[in-house]
Amino acid sequence: MIALLTRRIFGLILTLIAVSLLVFAVMALLPGDPAAITLGTSATPETLAALRHDMGLGQPLIIRYGQWLAGALTGDLGKSYTYGVPVAGLIVERLAVTLPLAALAILLSVLIAVPLGVTAAARRGGFFDIVAALFSQMGIAVPGFWVGLLLVLLFATSLGWMPAGGFPGWSNGVWSSLKSLVLPAIALALPQAAVLTRVTRSAVLDTLHEDFARTAVAKGLSRSRVLWGHVVPNALVPVLTILGLQFTFLVAGAVLIENVFALPGLGRLAYQALSQRDVIVLQDVVLLFAGLVIVVNFLVDLSYLAIDPRLRAGGAR
Repeated sequence: MIALLTRRIFGLILTLIAVSLLVFAVMALLPGDPAAITLGTSATPETLAALRHDMGLGQPLIIRYGQWLAGALTGDLGKSYTYGVPVAGLIVERLAVTLPLAALAILLSVLIAVPLGVTAAARRGGFFDIVAALFSQMGIAVPGFWVGLLLVLLFATSLGWMPAGGFPGWSNGVWSSLKSLVLPAIALALPQAAVLTRVTRSAVLDTLHEDFARTAVAKGLSRSRVLWGHVVPNALVPVLTILGLQFTFLVAGAVLIENVFALPGLGRLAYQALSQRDVIVLQDVVLLFAGLVIVVNFLVDLSYLAIDPRLRAGGAR
C-alpha cells in the first residue's frame, strides 16, 4: 500500500513539473510584447527597454522558467503587469468565488444525476428511464453559457428571484453571496449532470447483472436494499472517474460562465489577463487550473483504493 502511494505521489510531482514547463513554453510563444502592450504605442524606446528589464523579459527563457518555478514553489508568483500587485493575492481573492462555484456545481450535479441514473437503471424502460435519456441528450447538446443566459432571462429578468450577475462579496453576507452563485452553478451543473446520469445508469445496469447482486436477491433481500446497499457502492468507481473529469470541464467552463454572470473569479481573471497580455497572471492562473485538475484526479485515484479493496490487493501485489 505504501509503495503504491509513493509511486502515485512521485507521478503527481512529475506531472506537475511537466505541466509547468508546458504552460511556460506556451506563454512564451504568445505573440506580442507585454511591455509594449502595457505602455502603449506612445512609449519611448528607453522607457520600453527599462520596463522590459523590470519584467525580466531580456533574460534567457531557461532562467525565467527557473525563477518562475522557484517562486511558485515558495508562494511568490510575481507581480501583475496590469494591476501592479502580487499575483498570489489576486488568485486568493478570486479563488473565494471560483472554488465555492465549482463545489456548488459538483454538488448539484451529483444530487441530480445519481438518483436519476440509479432510478432509471432500476426501472429500465419505464418513465424515469425515458426522462433520464431525454435529460442526458438535451444536457449534452445544449452549451452551458446558453443555459446561463436562459436562467438570467427567466429567474432574474422576468421573475426577479435571483441577481442577474455580479458578486457582492462574502463580507456582505453569506446568503446574498450564495444567491449570486446559484444560477451560474446551475448553468455549470446541468451539462455535467447529463453526462453523469448516463454513466451512473450504465454502471448500475452492469453491476445489477453481477453474481453477487443475483445472490443477494436469491437470499431474500429486498430490491431496494440490494440496489442501494450492494449495487450502487460497487458502481461508484466509474462514477468517481467521471466526477474527476468533470472538475476539468467545470474549470474550463468557469471562464465562460463567470464572464456571462460577471463573477470576479479565476476564469474572469484569466480572460482579462489574456486580453491585457498580462503573461505572468495568465501563466500562474493556467498552472493553478492544471494543478487543481491533477490533484483532484490524484484524490479520485486514492478514493478508488478506499472503495474497492481489490485495487488495494492488486497494488500490494
